[in-house]
Amino acid sequence: MGFSKLKKHHHLLYLMVLVLVLAILPFFMETSYYLLVLNVIGLNTMVVVGLNLLVGYAGQISMGHAAFYGMGAYVSAVLTTNMDLCPWSFSWFPEWFLPWLIILLAMVLTGAVAYLIGIPTLKLKGHYLVMATLGLNIIFEIILVEWDSVTGGANGMAGIPHLTVGGLRFDSDLKFYFLIWGLTLVALLASLSLVDSRVGRALRAIHGSEVAANTLGIDTHRYKVKVFVLSAMFASLAGSLYAHYITVITPKSCDIVYSIQVVIMVIVGGLGSVWGALFGAVMLTLLSEVLHIMEKFNVVAMGLILMVVMIFFPEGFIPGILNLIRKRKGPDLFLNEVLESHPWK
Repeated sequence: MGFSKLKKHHHLLYLMVLVLVLAILPFFMETSYYLLVLNVIGLNTMVVVGLNLLVGYAGQISMGHAAFYGMGAYVSAVLTTNMDLCPWSFSWFPEWFLPWLIILLAMVLTGAVAYLIGIPTLKLKGHYLVMATLGLNIIFEIILVEWDSVTGGANGMAGIPHLTVGGLRFDSDLKFYFLIWGLTLVALLASLSLVDSRVGRALRAIHGSEVAANTLGIDTHRYKVKVFVLSAMFASLAGSLYAHYITVITPKSCDIVYSIQVVIMVIVGGLGSVWGALFGAVMLTLLSEVLHIMEKFNVVAMGLILMVVMIFFPEGFIPGILNLIRKRKGPDLFLNEVLESHPWK
């Protein structure tokens, strides 16, 4: 197979390898804790893949995606534990189907909120955009704490039901593992298809230069709002799955620290790389688990990683390492062709 053909089909190849690894990985897990970590990695990957479309491809930084994650989690939690709050009847649907409808509703509501917020805020540039999305996250946290009659306040909500499909109840780490990673693979495939399409090329043009993209006839603001909505809906889906998986949620699950973590995952994995988003989610989630017993050092470690990556590998850790290899090998055309076909391109 020629290198050009290899480069064209490498996404499919890596997807097949990932599916194979995910299929056999649970059989090597000694305790349910490891499955729990893998499930958290899957949820983070879903959020980071969506955020990378916004940050890495469209060049718009958001520090408020934890709010969208929380919207999905709390809408699902509130409505599935208090069905009387729903203004319509679900009597014509089987009972097991209702939580899935609510998850879709949560995604639509989150997308609508992102659309209304994105229209004014995505006209901002640089630090102003960061502060606007940061403010969204802070406001959302305040609402969760103060609206305690609905959200449970600072103590959060418990008793969130597990998801079911017919007679299959997702009430174990292993069952949720296949559900979470199945939907994560769908998110990865959708993102890969998007970035290889006309929309993906338009987003890259916006990232390169909005002025130049406008002169080429690209409606930059419309594209930015659409990708902002899509990334928010990815985060909402992950949040809903988290709520039904853990069955307990608190405002801490979607605070500003989580927003910072997912942004760092994007940067570490590599801006403008769907596969880099997966790597960043794996690396930073595992690091968080290692440092979990030292919570104060967790934030410090995240900050140090961000500093090192931004100074020495501004394009991302793995792309930076591959670029160093390419430079050290010089004009080796064969190696350069191989490196050009890597999944972080």
